[in-house]
Amino acid sequence: MDYLIRLVKALIPEQYHPIVGEIYRICRSFLYIGNRYICPCCGWRFRTLLPYGNKKRPNVGCPRCNSAERHRLLWLYLKNKTNFFSDNLKVLHFAPEYIFQKTLRFMSNLDYISADLNSPMAMVKMDITNILYEDNSFDVILCSHVLEHVVDDRKAMRELFRVLKPGGWGILQVPILRDKTFEDPSIVSPEDRERIFGQKDHVRIYGRDYKDRLEEAGFTVKVDGYVRELGDDKIKKHGLSEDQDIYFCAKQRP
Repeated sequence: MDYLIRLVKALIPEQYHPIVGEIYRICRSFLYIGNRYICPCCGWRFRTLLPYGNKKRPNVGCPRCNSAERHRLLWLYLKNKTNFFSDNLKVLHFAPEYIFQKTLRFMSNLDYISADLNSPMAMVKMDITNILYEDNSFDVILCSHVLEHVVDDRKAMRELFRVLKPGGWGILQVPILRDKTFEDPSIVSPEDRERIFGQKDHVRIYGRDYKDRLEEAGFTVKVDGYVRELGDDKIKKHGLSEDQDIYFCAKQRP
């Protein structure tokens, strides 16, 4: 199946990949319908979830929208712990996930902009270390699993802080895999990066000191263990991971 998907991607122009992917996911979803899991991102119910990731983890991916644990947790957090679905907000979303952009760009309360340096799905082509907007432009910034790909992540964090309005907030997620962040700029080959950092396009492994880096950029950071407030039943029902925290980053008013 993976070979067939790669072949289809190679044959179809990249700008049509989201549409083809949507059709494929709709057809696939009917094979897994059940009542054991509920995906909060798309609302579908399934008897099982799918393997997910470069190193396939079983029972993680939503058959309908392809969300993983981190996407479902973010959706629940935005819905239940923020004003994201109620207030009029200008939103900058880096490296947009298809299921999010598909919904968020048509929400009437959001002035939504997605950005990425390479993705054809993004509305604006832009480097996260050189954001092409004025200071204090956005009420909300979403950026999930991007900074581990960025060589100068501190510059990217400063840019995100710069364009966030005073009183605004962002959710800036990265995989946290150790106590102290490890990086080595001499590690450049894809093979070595995959072996040491876990993925060929990663340039570091973040630790719990990630919060310190965000605060150095100017953010006030709350590491929110919201997922553990949900309880075991909802964690299992939504296919979440109980050890994933939300990094809620605010820009204080003067």
